[in-house]
Amino acid sequence: MLVVVNKALVEATLNFLYSRALFLAVCCQHSGDWLFALPIASCGLKMNDEALKVAVGLRLGLDLCVPHECHCGSMVYARGVHSFVCKRAPGMAARHHALNDLIARGFASTGFPVTKEPTGLFRSDEKRPDGLRLVPWQSGKALCWDVTVTCPLADSYFTGAACEAGSAAELAASRTEEKYAAIDGRYIFEPIAIVFERFQYFSSPAPN
Repeated sequence: MLVVVNKALVEATLNFLYSRALFLAVCCQHSGDWLFALPIASCGLKMNDEALKVAVGLRLGLDLCVPHECHCGSMVYARGVHSFVCKRAPGMAARHHALNDLIARGFASTGFPVTKEPTGLFRSDEKRPDGLRLVPWQSGKALCWDVTVTCPLADSYFTGAACEAGSAAELAASRTEEKYAAIDGRYIFEPIAIVFERFQYFSSPAPN
């Protein structure tokens, strides 16, 4: 009860949408789970000093860089949030593929074969979800998924994130469902939206 009261008191002092979005994000369940990861370098779990400094700075809303213009043409402000949404940011594709590999390995470890980025699931275009389970999942239909990673502090999300924690992940999941709405009826589509970089939050599972 005391924690709830203190949280409400802190939230009442936040006058800016960005600050409210940040506060709600770091208060989410599992948002601090990364702190419990064992620093095993061979598993890619050991953070160097610079990475740890950036991670803590993000959670506290501190300035991380000097304002400058990104090579994509957008302005990068002192908090450095643009680096998590820039389409030309180095490492973005690698992180996405790493997450997709993690999901695919999870299925494979349970004995279910999968394929990544399958073709032929759409009748009208060449869109490809991130993965497909090769045996039926439910009602004789195979499961396919697409991973979306969002940042609740990005310009397109922080207004909603300031009102409700997790709204960025839910909005991203809804957009992904709309993108793949025309998928062949032989498949069940499941969006996987994850809030990015030290603000872990997963979108709610689809009804199917």
